[in-house]
Amino acid sequence: MKNFDRKMMKLYLVTDSTGLSEEVFLEKVRDALEGGVTLIQLREKNKTTREYMELATRVHDITKEFGVPLIIDDRIDVAMAIGAEGVHLGQSDMPIDIARKIVGDDMIIGATTKTVPQALEAYKNGADYLGVGAIYPTTTKVKTVLTSVDTLKDICAAVPIPANAIGGLNKDNLEILKGAPIAGICVVSAIMKAENSGKAARELLAASTALDIAGR
Repeated sequence: MKNFDRKMMKLYLVTDSTGLSEEVFLEKVRDALEGGVTLIQLREKNKTTREYMELATRVHDITKEFGVPLIIDDRIDVAMAIGAEGVHLGQSDMPIDIARKIVGDDMIIGATTKTVPQALEAYKNGADYLGVGAIYPTTTKVKTVLTSVDTLKDICAAVPIPANAIGGLNKDNLEILKGAPIAGICVVSAIMKAENSGKAARELLAASTALDIAGR
């Protein structure tokens, strides 16, 4: 089985390259890793397969320097082609049980869930971790379906695999998660849109540690 530790989930960055040159994007990824990001999910909705693979390869070269797993959003083919450590699947993507048959036992599979039934199904079908949300409205998707913190807590109690909160989180609004037994937080804009991505990552880690809401 893959070498997957819930501590990898403490500060999970989902990338957003919108409006950035490739070099600036890669610099932000490196800065974020230097700032303490523990897991990176490369999310590209508008690139061709070849473009996605080329960028993923460059990102993977950086994440390997830091010993941080690279998760590819949606695209199992891209993840397998570049040797990424994992793939993340949403509710409209390939079913997890089928994905597991394709990628085997050694690849990490994450799943987006918003309800306890979805979480139970993802766990039963072979997911290694869950991203739960959106906790707050986000700017990265047109439609945002919010998930209450009570539901987040219920999901954590229902399945033994680690779950992270995601959706509009930043260093100033993490208080809402206090008491939720999550493994960590997932962020996009809080790091990708920050002027200094490394500093933003350090501040997020400090805030989550102060509130004791991640890494347990």
